[in-house]
Amino acid sequence: MASILDPKNQKMAVVQKRLALFVAVAGSGLLTLLIAFSNITDYATNFEFVKHVLSMDSIFENSTVKYRSITSDGLHHAAYVFIILLETAMAYFFITSSIQMYLQLKGEKEQFNTAKKNAYIAITLGLILWFIGFTVVGGEWFSMWQSADWNGLAPADRLTTFFMLTYLALVIVD
Repeated sequence: MASILDPKNQKMAVVQKRLALFVAVAGSGLLTLLIAFSNITDYATNFEFVKHVLSMDSIFENSTVKYRSITSDGLHHAAYVFIILLETAMAYFFITSSIQMYLQLKGEKEQFNTAKKNAYIAITLGLILWFIGFTVVGGEWFSMWQSADWNGLAPADRLTTFFMLTYLALVIVD
């Protein structure tokens, strides 16, 4: 029976951890690519979400924060295009990082860590969009939490949580 202290077994354990991390980063790239693709190809449907959140037209009737609403179609489109650009950039950075990580699965620690650079950028963009943009700005400033129909807090929380777990794995796995 092979010993866990055998250098071959230790190297295999490192590769297995790296492979799991690669799957998380590549999966994040696929997810963000599909999200951006859907928002581009189904622009009108998904635009309605942005429009209703920014217009604050579905929050509690007696809410006193409706003065914060943005009702300009031009600003709605600008916000939605910005969202799509962030999603597309995230997909690019996740996918390029996953390719670089895959190519370095058996590489030296420094090479593998360098390959993770774009994943950090993608996660940062994801936090900007789904934590700051959706949770903080959408959820609190535009009171998205008050809307039964136009509330994106649960998906934003899911994405933020997954990205933070991926971030922790990026930091831990060499």
